[in-house]
Amino acid sequence: MNRLSSLLAGVAAFAIIAPAITAPVAAQTLADPAPASTDATAATDDGAGGDIVVLGFGQSRQVQSVNASDLARLTPGSSPLKAIEKLPGVNFQAADPFGAYEWAVRISLRGFNQNQLGFTLDGVPLGDMSYGNVNGLHISRAIISENVARTDVAQGAGALGTASTSNLGGTIEFFSDKPRDTANVTGGGTYGSNNTYRGFARIDSGDLGGGLKGYLSYGYLSTDKWKGDGVQRQHQANGKIVKDLGSLGSLSAFLNFSDRREQDYQDLSYDIIRRRGLRNDNIAGDYPLALQIGKTYQNQVASAAYATANNGSLVGFVAPWAGVGTTFPAGFGTVDDAYFDAGGVRRDYLGGVTFDAHLTPELTLVTTGYYHDNKGQGSWITPYSPTPIGALNQDGSAITARSPLGFRTTEYAIHRGGALSTLAYETGSNTLELGSWYETNTFTQARRFYGMTDSATPNRDVLDFQKNSYLTQWDGKYTTDTYQYHVGDTLRLADGRLVVNAGWKGFYVDNRAIMLPATTSPLAVGRISAKDWFQPQAGILFKLTPGAELFADYKENVRAYVSSATTGPFSTTQAGFNAIRGQLKPERSKTAEGGLRFRQGPFQASAVGYYIDFSNRLLGFANGAGIIGNPATLNNVGSVHTYGAEVAVNYRVFTPLSLFASYSYNKSKYADDVLSANGAVLVATDGKMAVDSPEHMIKGEIVLEQSGFTARVGADYMSKRYFTYLNDQSVPGRVLVDASIGYRFEGDGALHGVAIEGSVTNLTDKKYVSTIGSNGFTASGDNQTLLAGTPRQFFVSLKKGF
Repeated sequence: MNRLSSLLAGVAAFAIIAPAITAPVAAQTLADPAPASTDATAATDDGAGGDIVVLGFGQSRQVQSVNASDLARLTPGSSPLKAIEKLPGVNFQAADPFGAYEWAVRISLRGFNQNQLGFTLDGVPLGDMSYGNVNGLHISRAIISENVARTDVAQGAGALGTASTSNLGGTIEFFSDKPRDTANVTGGGTYGSNNTYRGFARIDSGDLGGGLKGYLSYGYLSTDKWKGDGVQRQHQANGKIVKDLGSLGSLSAFLNFSDRREQDYQDLSYDIIRRRGLRNDNIAGDYPLALQIGKTYQNQVASAAYATANNGSLVGFVAPWAGVGTTFPAGFGTVDDAYFDAGGVRRDYLGGVTFDAHLTPELTLVTTGYYHDNKGQGSWITPYSPTPIGALNQDGSAITARSPLGFRTTEYAIHRGGALSTLAYETGSNTLELGSWYETNTFTQARRFYGMTDSATPNRDVLDFQKNSYLTQWDGKYTTDTYQYHVGDTLRLADGRLVVNAGWKGFYVDNRAIMLPATTSPLAVGRISAKDWFQPQAGILFKLTPGAELFADYKENVRAYVSSATTGPFSTTQAGFNAIRGQLKPERSKTAEGGLRFRQGPFQASAVGYYIDFSNRLLGFANGAGIIGNPATLNNVGSVHTYGAEVAVNYRVFTPLSLFASYSYNKSKYADDVLSANGAVLVATDGKMAVDSPEHMIKGEIVLEQSGFTARVGADYMSKRYFTYLNDQSVPGRVLVDASIGYRFEGDGALHGVAIEGSVTNLTDKKYVSTIGSNGFTASGDNQTLLAGTPRQFFVSLKKGF
């Protein structure tokens, strides 16, 4: 908090002495020319545009936008990521109907997975948004979905000034809604399948005088899991304030809060699915059964060890758990078929202040300061770590009898703050931009074990933050300092028909790891850094006619290392880190793309082709079941070559009816084998398809809006995906269909502004595997790393604006 106070005070002091202050940081940079005026309305923050998707006219790179009205067509509470899954090149997976359950949510662009992309909210970095995020937070926690005004997706090359050191691939930028000009109260409620309750309320102050306005909002979600026993809940609060200073500009600030607590779904393998089905899940409703499975497993382990030590004989063997035996209960084949329970709890505060100073008519300086505080725990109740006598309960009392189960957590805390600044000078047809970003992040991560009892009911709840551990396996403190700058220039020629932009960015990221005292950690400590001061980007846009334009761009990106016990160079053993530190190189990508956009009346289309050279790929091999928590094996395994094409079409057939469709083709192949230190082939991956990279995706959507009536149907096809590096295991392709229908009352009377909507996800009740890689990927064979997709779900929502 001291860092936050100093940071925001510094930014505020600058604002006071600056000659002028203007609006919050804008979406565009020099590598991202302003969109054509005909599309500007469709991309405004209030989401007023009528198009389903804005296809990026005026951009020198592949970029599309969806606005608030598009997100509003989904079930309230849905992640903004779910709204962009229809865009070309977007591979989105989830195991819940809202796309908000973080353990299962995955998004990738053109073969780059989530931790190789860049994400921001109003310019503020969200890190890589992966589960157990070490340098940010997920968008589902960063802002209430109703307050998202627009989402921009750059599939191949994000804007030059994007605050990210992970965007080897594209970027996804979220923009929050503006406060309303008039006082207003809006609210809504949703009820649906699995006892889903969702509420939202927002109060806008309107203009309080002198251009000062703001809003406060609150969102709540509670839903039972669609299989197994458990709930998922979230409380959120958002506040935003804007001070309009007239010709001098404006000042804005926001503060967002989230408290999310969710019980997990069971990770599956094909073996488990064959024996127990897609509905197999944790057995949180039957604690005695979990105890029995744990005791049986530990008897099996002890029996096998005794036989090994006694030439196969069990004479004289005494089981650690008498009267239980070594045979699992009927229907269970392994100890990993079903654990008792697992969960994730996260509490976040995210705030920022933005000033945009017009120093002269030609010179502007935008400055944003931000701070993020996070506390989190991810838990498993596991038979791999039985509880000893003397461990403590949550209330501090002693446990007097051993238990076959233990409560294992991975605990997180993030304290990060930073500042972004962009100086732009515009004269005539030329615009020059200089920018910088600094962030300091202290991340602590620990693996702890807490006591469970051998009793009729459990003594701990995975939805609580745990207290009184009996063992700390490791407790690491990781610091990351990020320094990034960018330089860009945009030149507009031939009366604006030709736009050329070029520039570069550079960064230095310093990563350090130490282990706190009283741990027996096998994990690495030390220091490593990534530096590349020149990562070029160039683009060109040429307008053939008022309705047709060609574009092309080229970009190089480097991904910095992350500081963590569970991912990156510190997640391996000390010996492994010492062996690779001197030769490790950060991942690097080179992306080239080019395409055509066309617009004629109500018809819009875009087509793009691309090639990506991805080198210095770092690969962490999973070792054993995820619940065991073994350190990964990290290797630099060479390159991936990717090429593909994307097509998007948006057609307003007549005023009420709109059609959108997209097709993506992606061919991502490994270009090298995985080699040992002496050059021997460990895994023959050369020529194999990249994991979790579908070759074909087809998406379509029909929207009808007429006189208050709204109907929407969307379909999403994805071809098969591999989840082993040798391509011997894959999940098949699937088609998912969602639909909604609603009516909004207009005119006078009590019903004015009331809207009612019904929605259904997975309309055809498709049985399928959604998320792959939840526990990482292995070279070959089956792996407990799959999550089942949600069956058909129904919801009804009532909304009202006053």
